[in-house]
Amino acid sequence: MAESQDVLLLKIKEQGDIVRKLKAAKESTEKQKRTQKFVYDLEEVDAYLSQFSYLSGYSPTKLDLDILNNLGQDLDFQKYKYIKRWWYHMRSFNESDINLFPLASSQNSFANLHKGSDRSLDEQIQEEVSKLLALKAQLGSEDAAPQKFVLKTPKGTRDYNPQQMTIRNNVLQKIIAVFKKHGAECIDTPVFELKEVLTGKYGEDSKLIYDLKDQGGEILALRYDLTVPLARYLAMSKINTLKRYHIAKVYRRDNPAMTRGRYREFYQCDFDIAGQYDPMVPDVECLKVVTEILDALDIGKYVLKVNHRRLLDGMFEACGVPVDKFRSTCSTVDKLDKSPWEDVRTEMINEKGISPDAADRIGEYVRLNGGAELANKLLKDEKLSKTKAAVEGLEGMKLLLNYCDILGISDKILFDLSLARGLDYYTGVIYEAVLTQPIKVGNEELTVGSIAGGGRYDNLVGMFDAKNKQVPCVGVSIGVERIFSVLESKLAAGDISVRTNEIDVYVASAQKNFLEERMKICAELWNAGIKTEQSYKKNPKMLNQLQHCEENGIPLAVILGESELKRGLVKIRNITTREEQEVPRANLVEELKTRINTLNVKEMNGSLLVNHLADEFKRKYKKDLRSNPCAMRRLQTAAERAKRTLSSSTEEKK
Repeated sequence: MAESQDVLLLKIKEQGDIVRKLKAAKESTEKQKRTQKFVYDLEEVDAYLSQFSYLSGYSPTKLDLDILNNLGQDLDFQKYKYIKRWWYHMRSFNESDINLFPLASSQNSFANLHKGSDRSLDEQIQEEVSKLLALKAQLGSEDAAPQKFVLKTPKGTRDYNPQQMTIRNNVLQKIIAVFKKHGAECIDTPVFELKEVLTGKYGEDSKLIYDLKDQGGEILALRYDLTVPLARYLAMSKINTLKRYHIAKVYRRDNPAMTRGRYREFYQCDFDIAGQYDPMVPDVECLKVVTEILDALDIGKYVLKVNHRRLLDGMFEACGVPVDKFRSTCSTVDKLDKSPWEDVRTEMINEKGISPDAADRIGEYVRLNGGAELANKLLKDEKLSKTKAAVEGLEGMKLLLNYCDILGISDKILFDLSLARGLDYYTGVIYEAVLTQPIKVGNEELTVGSIAGGGRYDNLVGMFDAKNKQVPCVGVSIGVERIFSVLESKLAAGDISVRTNEIDVYVASAQKNFLEERMKICAELWNAGIKTEQSYKKNPKMLNQLQHCEENGIPLAVILGESELKRGLVKIRNITTREEQEVPRANLVEELKTRINTLNVKEMNGSLLVNHLADEFKRKYKKDLRSNPCAMRRLQTAAERAKRTLSSSTEEKK
């Protein structure tokens, strides 16, 4: 068997050499062609392309791609307007679409425009590659050298160790607590959807959708976000009102930057309100939710940028941008948080076809930011005041900023005209939370950027309804991966520490042959709801058991000894102080619960501890306090004074 495998490996190597030589010959031929004059008659190509509308009736082939790749950079689009239209059509396809392009048929008139194309080399390569794959299949693997296989996670994904998962769970618990405080209900949707559900909803970002292999006639794709699946769910279920949260993984075929919390597989935490309500009331609650979450996580100072999609449309109209280029221009403006204005302006002109004058006028507006005073100023702007969409957007912004003031979050809000958010489905207010300062991690500073975003999307649900019935929606998505990344960096730098288990009691034995007794006590403590564990060895060493408690942060240990058990006693050891005390075996559960509660109180922060002690005092002396209002007032005054003292002490430490 080994000998035949060696022979097969040799054949694979020889066949691989043949394929490599043929590909090298093809590359040499193509290199020669690139140095020669362009081999297509542009007049004929332009005339041929004039007959297609691109809405239907034209299917690109590999030949289209070949011509696209060989077009010169200095091609005069003004002279060849149909080539220009075809060029933009070809640019709309993503990599997965291009891979599905068929070969040009001999009946294709476009193929006849290709002068001097010799396909024999391609056919020969394809034939030899088929032979190579057949040999690899015989080997039982598609790898010619399986011993070189590198065990790793796919690009843009990762594993999470217990410490990282503890950080994640703590963050998610705080976020869910805020969602529930605002009355949100939890839902879930499939991790993959019909491709048709997802396409056409994300603008230029549609190329980042992960396509799946055809399964039983259904063309599927991994979900890009949680918003479009929600819209599909509302339309399918005929739901008109819903306040929901959804925490799940989404997938994007993006270039990962894992050190900055940017992956191909990542979590999103969404909060959405669906239903017909008064303007900006649900919208401002979404902003309030974001501020509460970021305050609870306490990862750094932030600002919530807000804008309005109608204002952007009105701004583009006032600046002279054609209506059919609003969305593509919006996608370009959305890059201002990552690129300087000069680069964005160049893309507008060279790639989006916006005139230099229009781009410059846009530049004057997108530099503006402020508060309610900016909205009032723009309402008096000569160009914007004449544009219906801009006026609607500005009136909406005035109302939103007023509500922000009522909810006490206006100091965290910034009205910013450069905020665009490139997704096609937004129709009203849009917002994005960004950290305003780098985060100190060890001796370094970490720049994070956007950590939450969202907006209003009133037309998305109607796209999935046969009668186009609309369900207005507004929502926000928390960028938890970036938050996780910050906290994990702090953990690695030693700035924070986490405990990966919640065990309160470890059952240990000082002598041999106590396994069954330890198991009995564990069962008793588990039945009483106490988080407990023991060694899985029959006769563990005492030192190893105590060391396990110290390394894993387990606060208490129950130690069994022969002499103590004969007297009906067990020892309870405080791992931190190393103090030991004998207690009756029959009272073990009650004694442990008392000690655990005491330890939990000690772990509280200052104000929680004061509140806890005050509540305990009131509970114990409830009858006396009811008959003595003066004592009750003194207790409340003392509690407030203690909290103020703790607060000032904390500020001094900072």
